[in-house]
Amino acid sequence: MKRSLISLLVALAWSSSAQAFDPFEIRDIRVEGIQRTDPGAVFSYLPVKVGDTMTAERATASVRLLFGTGFFKDVQVENDDGVLVVIVQERPAIGAIDTRGSKEFDRKKLLEILRAAGLQEGRIFDQSVLERAKQDLKNQYIARGKYSVEVETTVNPLERNRVSVNFNITEGRVAKIRSINVVGNRVFTDKELLDLVVLRTPGFMTWYSKNDQYSRQKLAADLETIRSFYLNQGYLEFNIDSTQVALSPDKRDVFITVNLTEGERYSVSDVKLAGEMIVPEVELRRLLKVRPGEVFNRERLTESTKLMTDRLADDGYAFAQVNAVPEVDRVKREVSFTLFVDPGRRVYVRRINIAGNTTTRDEVIRREFRQMEGGWYSQSKINRSKVRVDRLGYFSEVNIETPAVQGSNDQVDVNMSVKERPTGAVSFGVGVSSAERLILSGSLSQNNAFGTGNALQLQLQTGRINRVASLSYTNPYWSDDGISRGFDLYSRRFNPTVLRAASYITNTDGAGVRFGVPISELDAVNYGLSLENTDIEIFDNTAQRIKDYVKTYGGSNLGLIGTLGWQRDGRDSTIAPTRGLLHRVTLETALPGGDLRYYKLGYKAQRFFPMTRLTTFQIGGEIGYAAGLGDNPLPFYKNYYAGGVNSVRGFSTFAIGPRDEFGFAIGGNRMLLANAEYYFPFPGAGKDQSLRLSLFMDSGVVDTDQYSLDKIRVSTGLALNWFSPVGPLKLSFGFPIKKEPTDRLQRIQFTLGTIF
Repeated sequence: MKRSLISLLVALAWSSSAQAFDPFEIRDIRVEGIQRTDPGAVFSYLPVKVGDTMTAERATASVRLLFGTGFFKDVQVENDDGVLVVIVQERPAIGAIDTRGSKEFDRKKLLEILRAAGLQEGRIFDQSVLERAKQDLKNQYIARGKYSVEVETTVNPLERNRVSVNFNITEGRVAKIRSINVVGNRVFTDKELLDLVVLRTPGFMTWYSKNDQYSRQKLAADLETIRSFYLNQGYLEFNIDSTQVALSPDKRDVFITVNLTEGERYSVSDVKLAGEMIVPEVELRRLLKVRPGEVFNRERLTESTKLMTDRLADDGYAFAQVNAVPEVDRVKREVSFTLFVDPGRRVYVRRINIAGNTTTRDEVIRREFRQMEGGWYSQSKINRSKVRVDRLGYFSEVNIETPAVQGSNDQVDVNMSVKERPTGAVSFGVGVSSAERLILSGSLSQNNAFGTGNALQLQLQTGRINRVASLSYTNPYWSDDGISRGFDLYSRRFNPTVLRAASYITNTDGAGVRFGVPISELDAVNYGLSLENTDIEIFDNTAQRIKDYVKTYGGSNLGLIGTLGWQRDGRDSTIAPTRGLLHRVTLETALPGGDLRYYKLGYKAQRFFPMTRLTTFQIGGEIGYAAGLGDNPLPFYKNYYAGGVNSVRGFSTFAIGPRDEFGFAIGGNRMLLANAEYYFPFPGAGKDQSLRLSLFMDSGVVDTDQYSLDKIRVSTGLALNWFSPVGPLKLSFGFPIKKEPTDRLQRIQFTLGTIF
């Protein structure tokens, strides 16, 4: 009824605007009343032109069409002796938009919200658009928990038929969650369930996380978390019956109630496989994570079906499906599953398409692919290809899609889209370390020179202990089969006297070449050769053994250094790993032809275990051994040292190990380090892996002649790891729990990386 009345009023308005007149031939058309609108725009909307016969019906249509543009608030047509006169009154334009009272959003954000609603300076003013923009603005505040927000608008006229639109915002206080009640739980307590969810009542760090502010999306995610928890504990018939969200009269407090039914706990009685067994059933059964006699766990069931589909996908069955059909015995509280295997049609990859690389050459990306065009589809090869391209470091985003080829049932395309990040930089930086104090650095680098994937870097760094100048070049695909080659020029000054860690200074200049040979997807062998000269500066309080070395072998040593190593890296990330294993074996030896004859052999291992979706446990160790060859001693400046933020935290840098007669550290030819660390998110950081806390336990010993475990030092504490905008930051609070009275301690240690 209301819509019919509006239509009737609009029709009457059109009829009154189109004055009654007899039909006439249009000799000319004149438009009156326009200020901003182009006359041509008016002519384009008229359904008549010069020479046409104007009738009452056409007059009504003309008025209707001009009203429909939204430019005019009044339109009339008249006949002036054969001239069609169109008289219009334009709607005002928005000359200015002003906002007041907003603290939650800045002006730029507010204008973006209004623009999305259709309200913007220069546009025609429309009251309905203003009301919509006002409501959208309120919704933005409500989404931030400010339910008592009030938005008042005023429209003031300006010259030249314009108006200013003013928004006066009273934000009010943020509504906080005062209680979350769970009704119907018998097996698990309220605390156990509420510890699973994100939403919570005000507490420590909720001012930062804002998890004490109600959000419909967060509540839905929390309910799904609770549902998954029960299903993983065997409660197959668990159900969330209802949820109620209530707001206090003053709109400052939110009360949430969740009503649930736990049901009974079920165990698995049997697991069967059915369908087309392209892969031997024995092999598929090895992928099952659900076994008879165990409590039902939905997560394990889902993992089982995914592993099976991935296995079928590795043989080309890209669209394979494995569906689990349950049979529930409510009397025995048991459930059996039949997994129906449908491999579908085997498919192969028609074409690999790459998009988004404006600088990086296609060949640099394609050589990382393990899935080949024309080959059978393999999910593991596609996943590995994505990881390899991502780890190049040239792209901020790497995405892969595998759409079916239109008109074919056995072909797919692999579409990779990348988003390039800057790979070159000219930068100057300042770093701070508890050991080095102030570090000045400069860098000129290009990790993807001219889009070829080759890396070039010039680095300068100054510090109290270390001063480095280096130039390096690396071609990661020197050969087509992935052998890399690199060249290095370097100059290093090592001055431990500033820490009273030792009483000597070394200056080393060198040049070298290195190669890397991949032997599998995870394994690589590297080797290199360098020529370096080391000048030694000693003092009156330098240890006698160092003075004897300089007296015998001179204050300048020339070395021909060979290196050989093997690495197996199965970590899921090089920045913030959560799972995987790293092995590294290194050998450094001085070859005949130089003044030095020695070798250093080292082994390092790290293992990462995901404990929960946000926490990780890491355990690792490193062992090193060095000795001279033949009758030659090990150069003292090649000794091992331990202690410091990157070694055994809580002890000063180089504090662990033998000392000379003056109390300076002299290092040793044997080193043993061990570390265990539990990583968890910084409160309020959520899933951000760039900011993590950790509880650690470090231990280490440096000695000569033997690994003296009775001399081992042990510390524990709390650490902060942050990939900050100015570089990686490590901050640790270490507390030695096994130490010697003469040890130098440093409980608070940190290092802030340079800007690159």
